[in-house]
Amino acid sequence: MNVVDATAEYDRWLAQRLRVIVKRDLRRKHREMSEDPFSFLRATFYRWAQVWPQMCTDLTAAPKVLGVGDLHVENFGTWRDGEGRLIWGINDFDEATTLPYTNDLVRLCTSALIAINEARLDTPAPRACNSVLDGYTAALREGGEPVVLAERNRWLRDLAMGRLKEQRAYWERLLKLSRTKVPPTPREMSFLKQAMPEKHLPFRVAHRQAGLGSLGRQRYTALAHWRGGTIAREAKALTTSAWWWSTGKSPPIRYAQIISRAVRVADPFLQVHDGWIVRRLAPDCSRIEMQHLVGVQDDCRLLWMMGWETGNVHLGNPRQRAAIRRDLRKRRGDWLLKAARAMRNSTIDDWNDWRKR
Repeated sequence: MNVVDATAEYDRWLAQRLRVIVKRDLRRKHREMSEDPFSFLRATFYRWAQVWPQMCTDLTAAPKVLGVGDLHVENFGTWRDGEGRLIWGINDFDEATTLPYTNDLVRLCTSALIAINEARLDTPAPRACNSVLDGYTAALREGGEPVVLAERNRWLRDLAMGRLKEQRAYWERLLKLSRTKVPPTPREMSFLKQAMPEKHLPFRVAHRQAGLGSLGRQRYTALAHWRGGTIAREAKALTTSAWWWSTGKSPPIRYAQIISRAVRVADPFLQVHDGWIVRRLAPDCSRIEMQHLVGVQDDCRLLWMMGWETGNVHLGNPRQRAAIRRDLRKRRGDWLLKAARAMRNSTIDDWNDWRKR
């Protein structure tokens, strides 16, 4: 099955699992898949789940964990904890499911190699993969630790804070959003109301196009004026991970489980309600895009931290910690680099086929 047929079949599978498919957003997703290999990778985890077991057969028997699935270098961001501290880490678990731990590492490194090809990161491919693996193994060895951007990790805090200078533009973009054409049901409205700081605070519900992998799903953005400024909450539909699309299986959504198990500082605004995720939107509570990573003094240091944070998530499976460490010791040489290169090349081939459709 080629990528064009796979996409059509996945879209049909997804439509069967959601109350509504936002066709305009789905068309945008298909357009953006043509723009560059990195965007294509972000949008096509279903294809990755189909191809990875064939391309990396020797990695599929690795110990299984409750993993991220759709991991890549733009799947990291910041949020505020209950103490008001800025926290950095993985911020999207839409595709979380049980899979070999190697999948998350290979996908993260594949995204790094594609970013290097597109001059978004500036480091040799072997160093990039080694940095991710070194950070990951360090987290497993030391038991992990959340990445708090306070007295430690100041270089990463400076990177994140540079993005916060754009607060005015951020809120202006949200305030320009048009009202949603498919209104939320009473149940979904109740999710948004519960997330507001006051019980009867009035708000309008707008439609926001965001991400790539989740385009097509319902997404409701609630905007309100509260005590001198704008605040925003968002509800997004969840469904079975695309990892299971080609198998015919339909295990439960694992979003709440993975964030509760991981070595992590909780986002007090993030809630999972019966197939929906509700969270706060703000400049300090969102993913960090590649454009904000350009010019980082040490890309390898950042990739090491991404490997560490991946370890934080996998440590949510404590019984597998020793098994993963044993498996890693058996893997010699540049196994991760070879796998990432193979998946990078496969992704680019699929991207070229998609553009020719």
